[in-house]
Amino acid sequence: MDATGTLDEALERLHRCGPERLGRLTNHAPMAVEALAARGRAQSVHRWLDLYADKLEDFPAGVERITAANWRAALGDSGRAADWIGFFEREVAERPWREVLAEWWPRLLPGICGGSTHPVIRVGHAVRTLVSGTGTGTGTGTGTGAVTEPRLAELAHGLGYWAARHRPVTVPVSLSGAESASATLALVPRITVQDGGFPVRIGHVEALPRWAAGTCEPAEAHRQLVELVRAATHRYATHGHGEETMLVHAATAPNAVLRTLPALPQALWASSLHAAWTAAAAVTAMYAPVTAVPPVPLGGLSAEEVFDRALAHGDEHVIKLADTALDVGDEPALAAAVRAMELTPPAG
Repeated sequence: MDATGTLDEALERLHRCGPERLGRLTNHAPMAVEALAARGRAQSVHRWLDLYADKLEDFPAGVERITAANWRAALGDSGRAADWIGFFEREVAERPWREVLAEWWPRLLPGICGGSTHPVIRVGHAVRTLVSGTGTGTGTGTGTGAVTEPRLAELAHGLGYWAARHRPVTVPVSLSGAESASATLALVPRITVQDGGFPVRIGHVEALPRWAAGTCEPAEAHRQLVELVRAATHRYATHGHGEETMLVHAATAPNAVLRTLPALPQALWASSLHAAWTAAAAVTAMYAPVTAVPPVPLGGLSAEEVFDRALAHGDEHVIKLADTALDVGDEPALAAAVRAMELTPPAG
C-alpha cells in the first residue's frame, strides 16, 4: 500500500467533492485512486485525478443532522448523503472504526445493490487501506494497515453514500442452482425488459438461482466468496460485451465484500456471502448477453503489464476491474481485464 502520502493527499482532495454528479452518476475517483496506490502506481494518482476532475461536483448541502435516534427515517434517502457522511465522520472519530463497521455492516448489507453497487465497492476500497499494508486484496490480510484521518474519512464517505443509496432487493422467485458459482451464474435468467438504467432494471429481476444458500460456517463462506469473485471475473471475459460497464460490478461488488471480511466479525461472513451472491446474480440478470464469445488471448502479458495497460487506458471501470483481476491472479481473470479495455472507450 502507498507509503508516500499520495493516497491521503488525493482522498483529502476528493472529500471536498460529493459522492455523485448530476444526481445519479457515481464519483468513481476515490475507488480508482485507491486501486492505483494499492498497485504501486501512486506516482500516477494526481495525474489521473486531474483528468477525471471535470466529473467531480462540489460536496452537497446537508439537510438535518442524523443521530442514533433518527437514522432509520433517513436510510435510503439519496438527498441526505451529506448528512449521512457527517454522521459516519463523527462515528469513526468517536469510536474504533472496526466497531462502527461491525455495527453498520448488517444494517447496510440488505441494500448492497443501492447506487448500482458502487457504495459497497467504495467501502471495500476504503477498508483495504485500513487493514492491509500490502495491497494484495485477497481478503485474508490481518495487518493493521495505515489508519490515517483521510482513510478514516474515506470509510465514512463510503458508508454514508451506502446509507443514502440503500435499496433492499426483493427477488420473488428462488430457482434451483448448481454446485459451483460459475455454473450457477450461467443459470441466471435474463430479465425480460432489457431497457433502462440500473434502478429500472433491478425492479424487473423476478427470479434468481440459489447458490451457497445453506452456508453458515465462516471459513466456508470465505472460500465460496473467493470462488464467486473468480467466477464473476472469468465470466466477464466471455460475457462483458452484454454491457461493458455495468457487468464489471458483477465481479467488483463481491470482491469489495471479500476485501471487507478481515475487518468484520466472522459471524457476519455468511450473510456477507449471501448478499454478494445476490448482487452478482442480479447484475448478471440485468445485463448479461444471450451468447458468449471467446476470451481474448493474453499474448504473454503479465499481471503487471495488464495493470499498466489499464492505467494507460484510463477508464475508471477498466482500472477497477483490472485491480480485481490481479486479486484473482490467473490468466482468465487477466483476459477479462483486457476484454474490458477492448470494449470500453479510453478516457480522455
